[in-house]
Amino acid sequence: MFSHNKKLLHEVKVDQANPAYASMLQEQLGGGNGELKAGLQYFAQSFRIQDPEIKDLFLDIAAEEFSHAEMVAQTINMLNGHEMTNTKDNVGQIEGQVLGGLSPMLANASGSPFTGNFVNVTGDIAADILSNIAAEQRAKVVYEYLHRQIDDQGVRDTIDFLLNREEAHNALFREALNKVQNNQRSSNDDFGVTEDSKLYFDLSTPGKYFDNPNPTAPSFESPRQKQETTPVQ
Repeated sequence: MFSHNKKLLHEVKVDQANPAYASMLQEQLGGGNGELKAGLQYFAQSFRIQDPEIKDLFLDIAAEEFSHAEMVAQTINMLNGHEMTNTKDNVGQIEGQVLGGLSPMLANASGSPFTGNFVNVTGDIAADILSNIAAEQRAKVVYEYLHRQIDDQGVRDTIDFLLNREEAHNALFREALNKVQNNQRSSNDDFGVTEDSKLYFDLSTPGKYFDNPNPTAPSFESPRQKQETTPVQ
């Protein structure tokens, strides 16, 4: 069950209308690294999760991502302005003007519709968490690019907030990965145990820059955290 709180998670402001930038911001509403993709991905992944703590984490972050999509859509609304005239038909996202009446459509910056193909679900908890960490990192990169393209302080404040929230999600997923590695069976336990997993093929001769790998389950714990969790002999 979801509850809609009419107050946005963070107040949205713009200094002035900017239809061209509204078109760029569409990428974070309906694009492959946008808020709708993240919310649907974490929501869909949660269906199979048995661990109640991690299931709640996925659903909590999914719900917040939907609120981010609402913020992005509201920002696009404000950047598009409220007047549809025949003098701006070559500015901004054409599809939104001729099909949606300036409504923020579920499409990316090029006008391509959102697709469920953006959503990654494997049913393997480790693979899904790693995918989510990467998704949060990609979302941060896109927001950083968008931040550089605008001087509007109101828009920048919104992007700053969203950037920091993506980093919070990134950190939470990293903690979840550590929990999974220690307490649950996943694809991390199935492979990387034979000598074949410990070979490096030097196919860029001359020069070998990496040693043979010694694969272990990926961990984002700091050395200090590892020391604190290592049992005393």
